[in-house]
Amino acid sequence: MHSETVLLHGAYDPETFGGVVNPPVFRASTIVFRDMEDMETRARAMSSPDGQELWYGRKGTPTTFALQEMLAQLEGGYRSLLVSSGLAACTSAIMAFVKSGDHVLICNSVYGPTRHFADTVLRRCGVTVTYYDSTAGSDIGALFRPNTTLVFLESPGSQTFEVQDVPAICAQARKRGAKVVMDNTWATPLFFKPFEHGVDVSVHAATKYIVGHSDATMGVITANREAWATIREYVYAAGLHAGPDDAYLALRGLRTMAIRLERHFRHGVDIANWLANRPEVERVLHPALPDTPGHLIWARDYKGASGLFSVVLKPTFSRDTFRSFIDNLHLFGLGFSWGGFESLVMPFDPRHERPDGNWPYDGFAFRRHIGLEAKEDLIADLENALRFLHAQYS
Repeated sequence: MHSETVLLHGAYDPETFGGVVNPPVFRASTIVFRDMEDMETRARAMSSPDGQELWYGRKGTPTTFALQEMLAQLEGGYRSLLVSSGLAACTSAIMAFVKSGDHVLICNSVYGPTRHFADTVLRRCGVTVTYYDSTAGSDIGALFRPNTTLVFLESPGSQTFEVQDVPAICAQARKRGAKVVMDNTWATPLFFKPFEHGVDVSVHAATKYIVGHSDATMGVITANREAWATIREYVYAAGLHAGPDDAYLALRGLRTMAIRLERHFRHGVDIANWLANRPEVERVLHPALPDTPGHLIWARDYKGASGLFSVVLKPTFSRDTFRSFIDNLHLFGLGFSWGGFESLVMPFDPRHERPDGNWPYDGFAFRRHIGLEAKEDLIADLENALRFLHAQYS
């Protein structure tokens, strides 16, 4: 089935719950067994690498099982597990494959909290980290060491939107027996199929487009068949899980994700082009724009783009003028996260957290999420706020 149909019908039979269309919320901690034979039968099932049984609430309920099965089918992976946040998905996928003395490669444009985890927890655990240039492609092969066990990539890069050559990176990792974990939050399973390009484990902040309504925090880890047992063992051993109410909200959000993303994509590109032609703007970083670095890889491997991109202003504006611009945006809320129905803006400076990065711009930069509002109203809001910059530019 096409992904749009999987969102509505995949991996779930409504007859399971007597014809209920959307799986209901099962809130459970204790599961009571019929008798000793029932308990022993389920125990044997749970002890197998692929076991999925009602055993204890932390290991899943029918609500979480339905969401996990649908997400695995969408991504083209073997199985999925839910955890409490996108960051928990990133860190768990890393920890599942490393031990003291190992070396890992992480792209230098990775999500800031993931980098913080690598710089603190991984280093305390005796794991060596090398941050590689996100444009490396097959050249990443020169960075592998005999003890390199994992490559962690995020494409496009957080804030700066470098598009990585995922197949080339995976090919280099496969030659050396290293696993590849990819943060696929930006593209979602609809616009990029990580397992078709050689990735072993895909992670998402389901908080973003999967939930889609800015009202639940959740992460998802999807693995191929070879990596599944290792992921499952770590997640269960660490006591990680997501609550059934949040799983229900994600199931509800999934039903409309294809329609929402179509609008995020279309309006995002239109507004990115509009901003690119403004005299106040130095550069728009959006993979779907032909002059953005990495566009050719995006056009080759991706089926679309989400509503998130970044803008760099010309280096002539003062900090006070920039603050006035941000403060006078009314439809773009100033807030963390993205992927919901609402438009957002967030200033950033990658030089603060990426000393090894190559950021060639001197102007102020901000990340923008294009929500589901009317495009004309968002442009009018931007134009009104840009007058604070335009006055200085003139």
